[in-house]
Amino acid sequence: MTGKHYKLRAAALQSDYVTYPTVDLSEKFQTCISPATDFEPEAVTWGNTKVLRSILTRLTVIDFSGKEYVEAYLRHVLRRNYKTSTLNGIFTALVLFLSVVKGAGKICLEEITKGDVEAFIEREQDRGLKITSVRTRLVYVQTFLRYGIDEGVVSPDVLGRKIRLQLPEHLPRAMDPEDMQHLLSLVVDVRDRAMILLLLRTGMRIGELLNIKVKDVHIRERRVEIYEGEKNRLGRMVYISDDAVDALKSWFKQTDHRKEFLFYGRRRDTLHYTAARARFEKYLIKAELTDTGYTLHSLRHTFASELLNAGMRLECLQVLLGHHSIEETRRYARLTDVTREEEYFRAMSRIERGEIDGHYRRDHELETLPEEEERFTQYR
Repeated sequence: MTGKHYKLRAAALQSDYVTYPTVDLSEKFQTCISPATDFEPEAVTWGNTKVLRSILTRLTVIDFSGKEYVEAYLRHVLRRNYKTSTLNGIFTALVLFLSVVKGAGKICLEEITKGDVEAFIEREQDRGLKITSVRTRLVYVQTFLRYGIDEGVVSPDVLGRKIRLQLPEHLPRAMDPEDMQHLLSLVVDVRDRAMILLLLRTGMRIGELLNIKVKDVHIRERRVEIYEGEKNRLGRMVYISDDAVDALKSWFKQTDHRKEFLFYGRRRDTLHYTAARARFEKYLIKAELTDTGYTLHSLRHTFASELLNAGMRLECLQVLLGHHSIEETRRYARLTDVTREEEYFRAMSRIERGEIDGHYRRDHELETLPEEEERFTQYR
């Protein structure tokens, strides 16, 4: 399916009166699909209603089978209070998947097989998507199919043996301490310095920082309250170091006290991610660090690496970073582990001084030989 098949019609975009459109399926699709359960619009939270309306409008102009179940599933997802970005991602994945199903000549959800899921994966890989993006879309499709199985529409054999994609485990890219100090020495703008130091000393994600309101910052207690994590919606408390406190105090002297958010643009009440990224890249250019691969997210990695080097336990770091699983935090232990490094160089120095005596022996195997011989003599 090409992009033109699922773009919004101009008329639909301009309409302010679109609510929850009734899907008009062709007769051949109706013979395969029974009506989906009706849902009351009042059950959808108002904050996400606009996004759902936009998605359902796009759904009416897309030509594929099973649209009623897609609509029912999207409403189901919305009731679970997922973020709007997740809702849009699910919709995109389902449109792409069902276009593969239709391309295989299938006209209803009952005909979907595991081969269709594998064909979808291959198509997404052929399009050049990153493996992480392919996996995310696969998870969305598998969750939808599980919903279809529960509704008795999709065959359970489709997910009989779950498909898992092997992902590379990249090390987090932390900034070199000398690079970090050099970059900070070039940040003279009061707002920029407060932003960079807060990211570096709290480990916040940039999206979380840009959503922080002035009332969430408690200078006296030296803490910031994050009511909803950007990726996993996990709220937490982070703490502010001395240099970050000083930077914040300088920023507060210049801020417009009528503004609700901690950081804002010249003509906006908030600061957009693109603007924050541009400011950081400006300092990377000044510091001649553009070829290092550093990004705003590198400040979060640097925060975690420095705390581990200073002896913080993984369990404490997990809470500060807002990770659901400690396995996410454990990646930083692979990146920076002072104890492991010291053990390596201590052992290697002994090897280099020639302190390893004799040949390599496996004494435990030699000790078992008489015992083995005695056992075998019983059968002679």
